Amino acid sequence: MKSWPVQYAKARFSEMLEACLNEGPQLITKRGAGAAVLVPLKDWQMLKRAAKPALKELLLADVARGELNVPERGDKRGRGPPDLVRR
Repeated sequence: MKSWPVQYAKARFSEMLEACLNEGPQLITKRGAGAAVLVPLKDWQMLKRAAKPALKELLLADVARGELNVPERGDKRGRGPPDLVRR
């Protein structure tokens, strides 16, 4: 992967874009450290599809998918004995 300092990336964006389309992802650095990557659209779409878990994986996962707010129980523990009706 070719590395481009941010000032060169800004000045030569068209060249960097062509390199991305022909050679693959291009690394943009800021003060010598990696800051961003320019990737072709088809690679980005593939990465996005791969990042989404399938429904089956979500349902079988051990981690919680959200908070379940259960209200506190009151003093009454039930309805009590049913009323007997005489006929």
